[in-house]
This record gives sequence, C-alpha cells and structure tokens, in this order.
Amino acid sequence: MPSRPEPSDGPVVETDRGPVRGVRRDGLLIWRGIPYAASTAGEARFRAPRPAAEWAGVREASDYGPVAPQLRRGQFIGAAAHLPRSEDCLSVNVIAPDARAGSRMRADGEGRPVMLFLHGGAYSVGSSGEYPRQGEALVRRHGVVYASCNYRLGALGWLDLRAYSTPGHPIEANLGLRDQLAALEWVRRNIRAFGGDPGRVTLFGESAGANSVTTLMTVPAAEGLFSGAIAQSSPANAVYPAEVAQRWAHEYVRILSRLVDDDDLDSEAPYDAARMLRAADPMLLARATTELAVRTPDENPGTISLAPVIDGEFLPERPLDAFKAGRAHRVPLVIGTNDREGSLFEGRIGILPTTKPRIRAIFANTKKKARKRIKRQYPGLPERRPAADFGGDFTFWYPSVKLAERHSRFAPTWFYRFDAAPATARLLGLDATHGLELFALFEKSDTPVGRALTLLGGRRMFREVGLRMQERWVAFAAAGEPAGRPGGEGDGCLAWPRYEEERRLTLVFDRLDRVEADPRRERRIAWQRFVPHV
Repeated sequence: MPSRPEPSDGPVVETDRGPVRGVRRDGLLIWRGIPYAASTAGEARFRAPRPAAEWAGVREASDYGPVAPQLRRGQFIGAAAHLPRSEDCLSVNVIAPDARAGSRMRADGEGRPVMLFLHGGAYSVGSSGEYPRQGEALVRRHGVVYASCNYRLGALGWLDLRAYSTPGHPIEANLGLRDQLAALEWVRRNIRAFGGDPGRVTLFGESAGANSVTTLMTVPAAEGLFSGAIAQSSPANAVYPAEVAQRWAHEYVRILSRLVDDDDLDSEAPYDAARMLRAADPMLLARATTELAVRTPDENPGTISLAPVIDGEFLPERPLDAFKAGRAHRVPLVIGTNDREGSLFEGRIGILPTTKPRIRAIFANTKKKARKRIKRQYPGLPERRPAADFGGDFTFWYPSVKLAERHSRFAPTWFYRFDAAPATARLLGLDATHGLELFALFEKSDTPVGRALTLLGGRRMFREVGLRMQERWVAFAAAGEPAGRPGGEGDGCLAWPRYEEERRLTLVFDRLDRVEADPRRERRIAWQRFVPHV
C-alpha cells in the first residue's frame, strides 16, 4: 500500500510568484495546483491569460487545482461531479524524482529532461488530475520531470467570439492555446527549480492535447519553448478559418440566449450578446457548449466546433499549410495513431463522419473518381465497422500522415502505429482504439477501466508494450531520438528509423514490435486525392 504523503516534510521550491510546498511520496516529489496564470473569471473572461499574482509565505501545493468548467454528462464524460469547477483553473503540476531515494536517470549539470503533457477531451472535458497518479510511474522508473496543466475548455477557451467584443470588453481568440503557451512559459521560467532542464522540454499530448501540440508547433510565439514534440492521435486538420469559427460563435450565442431565457436580450445585438457572455454562469456556458457540440457532426459533418481558429495573428495559418512550407518549428517530432481510432466513437459518441449524409458532406470538394477510390478502401461502407474505420482515418490517421511527411522534409520525424490490444478490447470490437495507448504508456492497468480491459487476458503483454513505449518517449525527451531498450524482436534493440517520404518506415507497437514500410499504402495513396471541405 502506498505511503501517505507528509505535507510537513514536503519539499519547498521557490517559483517566480512565490514559494510552494509539495509532498514526498514513494520516492517522488509532487507539487500540484500551482497557478501559472491568474484567474480568468470576471473581467478576465475571454481575455488572454495574465500573470498570476505573487503570494506571501509558502503556498501549499499538495492538491490539484479546480478543473475548467465542464459538464459531467454531456457529449463526453467530464470530470467527476465532486471536483470543484472554476474559471480560476490555470494551474500546473510537477512530479520529480526524490534525490534521497535515488533515480535511474541522473540529472546532468543542466537538469533532467522535462515532459509536459496536455490532456485530451475534445476541448470540452478533462483535466490534468483526471487520473491522479498519472506520470508517477514514468518519473519513478525513468527519472524525468513530468508536468501537466489545466487549460480553459468549451466556449471559454475554444470558440472564436471576437465578433462580440466591445471597446470596454475586448475578446480574444484561441484562449485555450494561449493558456497552454502560458504554461510553457511558466515551465521555461521555473522548471530548473524543480530539477528540470528548461532547454530539454518535450511537449506531448493525446487527442485534443495532441492537436494542441501540432498546432503550437505553428504558433510563432511558441518558438523556442519546447525542444521536441510527441503527438498521439492528433486530429491535426481540426483547425478552422475564422469565417467558419464565427458561424459557430453566432450559433452558440443563439443557444445561450435561449438558455438564459431573457426576453429583453437581443442576441443579434453585439453589445447585448457581449453582456450575456460576460454575465452568464460558467456552467450555463458549458451547457450551451455541449448543445452546440452535439449538433455540429450533423450540421457541419467532419468538423469539431471546439477547435483552434486561424485568427491571422496568434495562429496565422492552417497548421498543415505551415508544415508544408517549412514554417512550423523545426523540432524533432514523434507522431502516430492507433490501429482503429474510430471504433471508440461508435454509438453514443457519434462525432465522426460515419453516416451516409456525413460522408457525402466531407467529399463536397473531392472529385467523384477520387471519392470512389477512397471508399473502396472500406468495403461495406457505411456499415458500422468500415464506417468507424473511415471516420477514424479521416479524423486522425490521414492528417497525421500528411503532417509527418511534410515535417520530415525539414526536421527529424518518427511515425508509429499502436496495435496492442488486450483480449477484452478485441472481444468488444474496439481493438487498439482511440486513447488505448494511454493505459499502456502511463501504466493504468490498475484503474477500473484498465482492469476491465485486461480482465480476459493480455495484461502482461500490454504492460510490456507500455514499458517499451515509455523507453522510447523518455529517450526522445532526453536526447531527441526515440531509441529503445532490447525486447522488441528478441535480440538487441529494435531500431526505429526516421520517417521519410521515400520509404515511410513506421514502428508498430504490438506484442512484438516491428517496423513496416508504408503500412496501408493503398489507403494512403487513395486519400492523397481528398480535398478538404472546409
């Protein structure tokens, strides 16, 4: 049984805002809920993050900070109902090895490699404390410094509401991205005090968090704030022009005005709408966010209404265009997807283009011959299984392939596919679906979901795959190259070659890891003729 933390014996670290006291536990030093920016409530709502206030005395940092306002039950399952929600949610957590307990990876003169994780949740739910022990095994086993953060979600962070600005209350775009940038800046200023090397910061994330990673790689203000990036299942093309995002904003305001039930409020008048947006309870904003997000897959198939926006300033252009032109930050990149990304979204979470009308809509700008060639890659479409694979490939796999091939022209790039799935996942028809690799990477087999996934077998296999994945990620964070330990093919270390357009060598994580040249080549070639519809 893990020992209980001892706050009185907690390590105190001086940050640029004031000292914080964490806890010691099982060979780790843990700090939670450290403000990296000020509250975004009140006059700060819909504004770029501002510096946190300094504090006097030692601030206790043993508990996670409040989660961003979100519903527990909506389109996705949000943070547990008992967790406090607040617009004062911009906090960071740090886990470091306890030098008194020893560590496998010794810090050099500059400190330990740092890994900053951005959580997923479709930009509407989730938090850095969703799995309270996440990152601990990674630090204990490999001696890195692990950091995570909360950022604004829903309309508060991912809708472009600039049309409702007023001279006295301006509104900015890409607030969630700006929060993440502020967290990176906090890491640059403070992580050395926690034993980390500010020159070796790997930014990594999954799903929406991975989309944040690939998008931040094209945000000019993020240049120099991270030395490497890992994108796990990034919907890399889910970034939209301002005119598209603003249509969603207007629809959101109409939804919100109905929920507010104020007959005197004219939602078409910018000032009144601005007043409503500023005054509405944050949980009411979350309700309106969910209603908008639920409608989007049918009203605007193949899009996600909560997403970064090409605002021409903070985010100047579509990320895939920036990668093509070599204007993305030229840092080493590991990117990949899971074998069957779309299977998770069958049924209740129906956000992918998996129905006839949705599929027809996303082909609006693609020629008939090209449409037919793509559809032939999914025999039986739009039956349930091929439709799920089609939607997953459209959303996650193909954009990741395009991004990898473009980035590989300018910077070291490695591509992977995660195929390992325990027996329960295969029995349920999920296979290696969206998000499954997180249970391997972060050793979550002892969580309720993890136990269910491995109940019918495969726990040892899954754990071993996760350990090999950890080795790759940590090696990448430490030296910029995802070398691994022996164990992939039996004898020696399985080399993971760089991804280049000529051969497209891809590491497949499975019971036995392997390297494949251009996996699913025919499918990739078919998708090359696809033309985005937005």
